Amino acid sequence: MALQQPFLSELLHSSSKRTTLPKRRSCYAIAENLGAEVLDEDQSVILENSSLDELRGQREIVGYDWTEEWYPLYLTKNVPDDAPLGLTVFDKQVVLYKDGSGELRCFEDRCPHRLAKLSEGQLYDGKLECLYHGWQFDGDGKCVKIPQLPENAKIPRSACTKTYEIRDSQGVVWIWMSHRTPPNVNKIPWFENFERKGFRDISTIHELPYDHSILLENLMDPSHVPISHDRTDFTAKREDAGPLFFEVTERTNRGFAGWWGKEKDQGKANYTPNFLRFESPCVLQNNREIVDESGEKHYFSGLFLCRPSGQGKSMLIVRFGNTRKRTGILKFIPNWFLHQNASKVFEQDMGFLSSQNEILMKEKVPTKKLYLNLKSSDTWVAEYRKWMDKVGHGMPYHFGHSTIFLPQQPAVVEHAPAGFVANFSAAQPAKGGIGDMYAPNPANRYFRHVVHCRDCSNAVKTFETWKKALSVIALVSTAFAILVSGRQWKALLLLWTSLCLAGAYACSTAIAMNTTNFIRTHRRL
Repeated sequence: MALQQPFLSELLHSSSKRTTLPKRRSCYAIAENLGAEVLDEDQSVILENSSLDELRGQREIVGYDWTEEWYPLYLTKNVPDDAPLGLTVFDKQVVLYKDGSGELRCFEDRCPHRLAKLSEGQLYDGKLECLYHGWQFDGDGKCVKIPQLPENAKIPRSACTKTYEIRDSQGVVWIWMSHRTPPNVNKIPWFENFERKGFRDISTIHELPYDHSILLENLMDPSHVPISHDRTDFTAKREDAGPLFFEVTERTNRGFAGWWGKEKDQGKANYTPNFLRFESPCVLQNNREIVDESGEKHYFSGLFLCRPSGQGKSMLIVRFGNTRKRTGILKFIPNWFLHQNASKVFEQDMGFLSSQNEILMKEKVPTKKLYLNLKSSDTWVAEYRKWMDKVGHGMPYHFGHSTIFLPQQPAVVEHAPAGFVANFSAAQPAKGGIGDMYAPNPANRYFRHVVHCRDCSNAVKTFETWKKALSVIALVSTAFAILVSGRQWKALLLLWTSLCLAGAYACSTAIAMNTTNFIRTHRRL
C-alpha cells in the first residue's frame, strides 16, 4: 500500500489531461474501477486486476486441507531442555517438549482434567506434569500419575492428551496438524542448499503482530527494502530504489516460482538474478548463485518459514546462509549482534504491516479492491493472493486476490490483566517474568525474539552478570581509593573504577541492543 498514495496523488494532479473521464470524478473512484476504466498509459505500469476467467465468472479451485500440511514449529536448537514450550498453529494450541531421553514430543496444550495449559507445567522425571493438580503424562500422551486417586485405583483411560506428529528436518521441527490422515513425510520441505558442503546459516525466530499472509507478502516484496530499511546496513539505500523485473516460471497448485532482479542489471555480463519460490503452506525462499573471480560458484539462500500463530499473529523462522566463508571482521561478529539487527528490520516494518492487517479486517473485501499493484514491484504479491484464491476454501480464513473468507472464531482477548499475564507467560520459555524489560508485552523485542533464541538469551544473561560484577568491583575500588592515603594508589584505584564503570556501561549498551525496540526518527531529506 506504500505505493498507492503517490500514484493517487499523480492522478489527482493530472486530471486535466484525462478528457475521457468526468471532471468531478475523484481519484478514489478511479482506483475503485481500475479493472474496467483505467487508461492505456496506466495499464503499462499497473498489474491487471481481473483475468479473462474472472471476467467470465470462472475461478480455479483446487483440493486443499490446511491440516494436511507440515508447519514450521520451532528451531530444533532452541527448544528448551528443561521446560515445555507453548505454541500455536492458526488457532490450535500445542505444547512442545523434550522427554527424559531427549526425544521431542508434542501434545494439545490442554490438560484433560480441568483444561489447564500443559505448557505452564514442568518436566518431572522426563514426564510432562500439569502444575494445577500434578497429573503426569508420558511421551505417548498417556496419563501415568494422578496424585489425588485413592490407592490401588486405576487411572481412567480417557485421561490422556491428544498427540501431534512432529519431525526434525534440517534443524527445524515440523508439525503435521491432521488427526484424520497419517503424516505425509514427502510433503516436508527439503532445501538443497542447506546440504551443500561448507554451507553455513544464521537462523533466528521472531514473533510478529500481524497475519502470516501479510508477513509472506512483505517478504516477497523486494521493492520496499531500500525505502523501509534505508541505511539499516550497507545493502539498503533509498537511492537504489527503482523498477524491478519479474519472470514467473512456475505456477502449481502448491505455489509458484520465478526470477527477479533490478531492471537496470538486466543484460549485464555475468549477472545472475534471484530465484524466488513460494511453497504451500508457508515456505518462501530466495536463492542466488554467484561465481567469484577464481571461478568458484557460491550459493546463497534466504529462507523464510512463516507459521500462522493466530489471528493477527505469526511466527517467523529466518535462515540466511551461504557457502562462502566469512572473511575479515565478519568472522568475529557474534550471532547476537546479527540477530539484534534482524530485529530492527522487523520493527521498521511493524507499524505499517500491523495497520495493513487492521485495514484488511475492517474493509472485509478482497485485495484487488484495495491494492494498486505495479508490474515493476508487486508481481509476487499478486501471485500469492491469486494462489490464495485457489486454496483459501481449505483454510480457517484467508484474504485472496478476488475472494475472502473471514475468521469464523473471534480472536481471543484477555480482559483481566492477571489473565493476560498468565496466558502470555504460559506461551513463553521465559515463564512470564514481570519487570521493565521482561514484561510480557508482544510489542517488546525481548519477548518477540530473545526468549526464543539461545544465542541472544545467553548473551543477555552474560552481559547482565558482567554488568553486576563490574559495578561491584567499581564500588569496592572507590571505597579503597577513599581509604588509602597514597596519591599514586588513589589515582590507580580511581582509574580502575573508571575502567569498570566503562565496562558496565558497555554491558548495559549491549543489553539494550538486544531488548530495546527500534524507534524510527523522521527526518527531512
